[in-house]
Amino acid sequence: MENKKVAVITGGNSGIGYGIAESLLKEGYCVAISSRSLQRAEEAAARLGSAAQQDRILALEVDVRSFESQQAAVGKVLEQWGRVDVFVANAGVGHFGNVEDLTLEQWRETIDTNLTGPFYSIKASLEALKSSKGYYITISSLAGTNFFEGASAYNASKFGVTGFTQAVMLDLRKFGIRVTTIMPGSVATPFNNHSVDENDSWKIQIEDIGELVSDVLKMNSRSLPSKIEIRPSMPPQK
Repeated sequence: MENKKVAVITGGNSGIGYGIAESLLKEGYCVAISSRSLQRAEEAAARLGSAAQQDRILALEVDVRSFESQQAAVGKVLEQWGRVDVFVANAGVGHFGNVEDLTLEQWRETIDTNLTGPFYSIKASLEALKSSKGYYITISSLAGTNFFEGASAYNASKFGVTGFTQAVMLDLRKFGIRVTTIMPGSVATPFNNHSVDENDSWKIQIEDIGELVSDVLKMNSRSLPSKIEIRPSMPPQK
């Protein structure tokens, strides 16, 4: 595994995280994917790679709402491969509905996962990223700049992670760490218990986000795309 670059992706067992993991494996990275369920992470790892690639895939059980959980995961990655070059803070949840009906628990879970989770991610991986002069990427959303009805918790979390990431970018570039937030529009994923089918063909596909991340990582280090919006080219007419 000498000279192999290493990526860590929270929520890498499905959806956008899975698409990113698939793309980076094709680029030759060693990839650690996490889920709250070790079984789901292991099942995703088995789907991602052939038997020949399994030594480049690591499945982790991580609750991003816990700093200790994320810290332990980074420790396992360092023990396995000795470095972290890319950390993608992707794990997220969505609770939608009128603020009158939003529960305290739904609010806490949304903020703790979508906003506090990325903070814990960079705190847990910072020293490793300093050593590698690596890359920290958060997956925000167009909901992080466009508010809409019935999304007070989700909007708050994504507005927060967009601002947080931009400030972190300014904090960390002096260490040679590049920081980007990616803000997708509608993506064909099982997010929020959605069932992906042929009706989602107009949406951004998970492999599109994976390709975007791979392209960003290939850019000359003198250039930094710090905030990237991506949306479907041809959404349905309303």
